[in-house]
Amino acid sequence: MFEAAHQILRTDAAGMPLEWVDYREAVRLYHLGQVAYACGSRLYRIHGGINARTGRRSLIELNSIIATHGHRPGAHHDYGGYVPPLNNLTLFRRDAYLCLYCGNRFRASELSRDHVTPLSQDGVDDWNNVVTACKRCNNHKAGRRPEEAGMELLALPFTPSRAEYIYLQGRRVLADQMEFLLAHFPRHSPIHDRLAWLD
Repeated sequence: MFEAAHQILRTDAAGMPLEWVDYREAVRLYHLGQVAYACGSRLYRIHGGINARTGRRSLIELNSIIATHGHRPGAHHDYGGYVPPLNNLTLFRRDAYLCLYCGNRFRASELSRDHVTPLSQDGVDDWNNVVTACKRCNNHKAGRRPEEAGMELLALPFTPSRAEYIYLQGRRVLADQMEFLLAHFPRHSPIHDRLAWLD
Protein backbone atom coordinates (compact mmCIF):
# COMPACT_ATOMS: atom_id res chain seq x y z
CA MET A 1 0.00 0.00 0.00
CA PHE A 2 1.33 3.45 -0.98
CA GLU A 3 1.99 5.71 2.01
CA ALA A 4 2.51 9.42 1.39
CA ALA A 5 4.07 11.23 4.32
CA HIS A 6 4.56 14.63 2.74
CA GLN A 7 2.02 17.29 1.86
CA ILE A 8 2.25 19.27 -1.36
CA LEU A 9 2.07 23.06 -1.21
CA ARG A 10 -0.52 24.39 -3.64
CA THR A 11 -0.25 27.97 -4.91
CA ASP A 12 -2.13 30.04 -7.44
CA ALA A 13 -0.52 30.72 -10.84
CA ALA A 14 1.06 33.91 -9.45
CA GLY A 15 2.78 31.87 -6.73
CA MET A 16 0.62 32.93 -3.78
CA PRO A 17 0.34 30.04 -1.29
CA LEU A 18 -3.21 28.66 -1.03
CA GLU A 19 -3.24 25.39 0.90
CA TRP A 20 -1.70 21.98 1.54
CA VAL A 21 -2.95 19.06 -0.54
CA ASP A 22 -2.20 15.36 -0.40
CA TYR A 23 -0.89 13.37 -3.37
CA ARG A 24 -4.41 12.26 -4.38
CA GLU A 25 -5.63 15.84 -4.68
CA ALA A 26 -2.47 16.78 -6.61
CA VAL A 27 -3.07 13.93 -9.08
CA ARG A 28 -6.68 15.10 -9.47
CA LEU A 29 -5.48 18.65 -10.24
CA TYR A 30 -3.09 17.30 -12.89
CA HIS A 31 -5.86 15.15 -14.38
CA LEU A 32 -8.17 18.19 -14.60
CA GLY A 33 -5.45 20.22 -16.32
CA GLN A 34 -5.36 22.78 -13.49
CA VAL A 35 -1.61 22.61 -12.79
CA ALA A 36 0.17 25.58 -14.39
CA TYR A 37 3.68 24.55 -13.29
CA ALA A 38 5.56 22.73 -10.56
CA CYS A 39 8.70 23.56 -8.63
CA GLY A 40 10.62 22.28 -5.64
CA SER A 41 11.86 18.76 -5.19
CA ARG A 42 10.20 15.69 -6.67
CA LEU A 43 8.27 13.84 -3.97
CA TYR A 44 6.34 11.09 -5.74
CA ARG A 45 6.12 9.13 -8.98
CA ILE A 46 2.53 7.96 -9.36
CA HIS A 47 1.87 5.20 -11.91
CA GLY A 48 -1.61 4.94 -13.41
CA GLY A 49 -3.30 2.54 -15.75
CA ILE A 50 -2.07 1.14 -19.06
CA ASN A 51 -3.43 2.69 -22.26
CA ALA A 52 -5.17 -0.02 -24.30
CA ARG A 53 -4.13 1.56 -27.63
CA THR A 54 -0.51 2.43 -26.92
CA GLY A 55 0.26 -0.09 -24.21
CA ARG A 56 1.98 2.68 -22.24
CA ARG A 57 1.42 3.23 -18.56
CA SER A 58 0.60 6.73 -17.36
CA LEU A 59 3.00 8.45 -14.97
CA ILE A 60 2.67 11.64 -12.96
CA GLU A 61 5.63 13.06 -11.10
CA LEU A 62 4.60 15.21 -8.14
CA ASN A 63 6.81 17.99 -6.85
CA SER A 64 6.69 19.58 -3.42
CA ILE A 65 5.06 22.76 -4.81
CA ILE A 66 2.44 23.00 -7.55
CA ALA A 67 0.92 26.17 -8.99
CA THR A 68 -2.64 25.94 -10.22
CA HIS A 69 -4.99 27.99 -12.36
CA GLY A 70 -7.86 29.64 -10.54
CA HIS A 71 -8.45 29.86 -6.81
CA ARG A 72 -9.63 27.51 -4.16
CA PRO A 73 -13.42 27.72 -3.89
CA GLY A 74 -14.32 30.13 -1.12
CA ALA A 75 -10.77 31.52 -0.86
CA HIS A 76 -10.41 35.22 -0.20
CA HIS A 77 -8.81 37.02 -3.13
CA ASP A 78 -7.93 40.05 -1.00
CA TYR A 79 -4.76 38.59 0.49
CA GLY A 80 -4.05 41.73 2.53
CA GLY A 81 -7.37 41.50 4.40
CA TYR A 82 -7.22 37.78 5.06
CA VAL A 83 -7.87 36.68 8.64
CA PRO A 84 -7.32 32.95 9.17
CA PRO A 85 -9.64 30.89 11.35
CA LEU A 86 -8.48 30.61 14.95
CA ASN A 87 -7.94 27.15 16.40
CA ASN A 88 -5.84 25.93 19.30
CA LEU A 89 -3.35 23.71 17.48
CA THR A 90 -2.41 26.48 15.05
CA LEU A 91 -2.23 28.95 17.94
CA PHE A 92 0.11 26.62 19.85
CA ARG A 93 2.29 26.28 16.77
CA ARG A 94 2.33 30.06 16.29
CA ASP A 95 3.69 30.36 19.83
CA ALA A 96 6.15 27.45 19.35
CA TYR A 97 4.40 25.35 22.02
CA LEU A 98 5.68 27.75 24.69
CA CYS A 99 3.62 29.12 27.51
CA LEU A 100 3.96 32.85 26.88
CA TYR A 101 3.85 33.49 30.63
CA CYS A 102 6.33 31.04 32.18
CA GLY A 103 8.33 30.40 29.00
CA ASN A 104 8.34 26.61 29.30
CA ARG A 105 7.62 24.31 26.35
CA PHE A 106 4.74 21.83 26.67
CA ARG A 107 2.91 19.17 24.70
CA ALA A 108 -0.29 20.38 23.03
CA SER A 109 -2.40 18.45 25.57
CA GLU A 110 -0.84 20.51 28.39
CA LEU A 111 -1.58 23.88 26.77
CA SER A 112 -4.61 26.15 26.61
CA ARG A 113 -5.81 29.29 24.88
CA ASP A 114 -5.55 32.34 27.11
CA HIS A 115 -7.38 35.58 26.39
CA VAL A 116 -4.96 38.39 27.27
CA THR A 117 -7.92 40.68 27.92
CA PRO A 118 -10.41 38.23 29.43
CA LEU A 119 -13.78 37.71 27.75
CA SER A 120 -15.34 38.78 31.07
CA GLN A 121 -13.62 42.17 30.63
CA ASP A 122 -14.86 42.68 27.06
CA GLY A 123 -11.91 40.89 25.47
CA VAL A 124 -12.48 39.17 22.13
CA ASP A 125 -11.66 35.71 20.86
CA ASP A 126 -9.29 36.66 18.05
CA TRP A 127 -5.63 36.19 17.15
CA ASN A 128 -4.54 39.56 18.57
CA ASN A 129 -5.99 38.80 22.01
CA VAL A 130 -4.99 35.15 22.52
CA VAL A 131 -1.75 33.46 23.52
CA THR A 132 -0.62 29.97 24.36
CA ALA A 133 -0.54 29.32 28.10
CA CYS A 134 0.14 26.23 30.15
CA LYS A 135 -2.87 25.18 32.18
CA ARG A 136 -1.17 26.18 35.44
CA CYS A 137 -0.47 29.75 34.28
CA ASN A 138 -3.91 30.07 32.71
CA ASN A 139 -5.55 28.97 35.98
CA HIS A 140 -3.40 31.39 37.98
CA LYS A 141 -4.25 34.29 35.66
CA ALA A 142 -7.95 33.34 35.71
CA GLY A 143 -10.28 36.20 34.67
CA ARG A 144 -7.64 38.92 35.05
CA ARG A 145 -5.41 40.85 32.70
CA PRO A 146 -1.72 39.86 32.93
CA GLU A 147 -0.78 42.99 34.90
CA GLU A 148 -3.65 42.37 37.35
CA ALA A 149 -2.32 38.86 37.96
CA GLY A 150 1.30 40.03 38.31
CA MET A 151 2.24 38.22 35.10
CA GLU A 152 4.15 39.39 32.05
CA LEU A 153 3.73 38.33 28.42
CA LEU A 154 6.94 37.08 26.80
CA ALA A 155 5.73 37.97 23.27
CA LEU A 156 2.83 39.85 21.77
CA PRO A 157 0.01 38.01 20.02
CA PHE A 158 -0.46 38.63 16.29
CA THR A 159 -2.66 37.56 13.39
CA PRO A 160 -0.78 35.31 10.94
CA SER A 161 -0.75 36.30 7.28
CA ARG A 162 -2.06 33.78 4.74
CA ALA A 163 1.45 32.38 4.09
CA GLU A 164 2.21 32.21 7.82
CA TYR A 165 -1.07 30.42 8.49
CA ILE A 166 -0.37 27.89 5.74
CA TYR A 167 3.05 27.25 7.28
CA LEU A 168 1.45 26.78 10.70
CA GLN A 169 -1.02 24.28 9.22
CA GLY A 170 1.73 22.23 7.61
CA ARG A 171 3.00 18.89 8.80
CA ARG A 172 6.66 18.05 8.15
CA VAL A 173 7.30 21.15 6.04
CA LEU A 174 10.19 20.48 3.67
CA ALA A 175 13.12 22.86 3.27
CA ASP A 176 12.13 24.00 -0.23
CA GLN A 177 8.52 24.55 0.88
CA MET A 178 9.74 26.51 3.90
CA GLU A 179 11.97 28.68 1.72
CA PHE A 180 9.02 29.36 -0.60
CA LEU A 181 6.71 30.27 2.28
CA LEU A 182 9.31 32.45 4.00
CA ALA A 183 9.51 34.56 0.85
CA HIS A 184 5.81 35.35 1.35
CA PHE A 185 6.01 36.18 5.07
CA PRO A 186 5.78 39.86 6.01
CA ARG A 187 9.28 41.32 6.39
CA HIS A 188 8.95 41.85 10.14
CA SER A 189 7.01 38.65 10.83
CA PRO A 190 7.29 37.43 14.45
CA ILE A 191 7.42 33.91 12.99
CA HIS A 192 11.08 34.49 12.05
CA ASP A 193 11.97 34.75 15.76
CA ARG A 194 9.61 31.96 16.77
CA LEU A 195 11.18 29.56 14.28
CA ALA A 196 14.36 29.89 16.33
CA TRP A 197 12.35 28.90 19.44
CA LEU A 198 11.48 25.59 17.75
CA ASP A 199 15.15 24.66 17.21
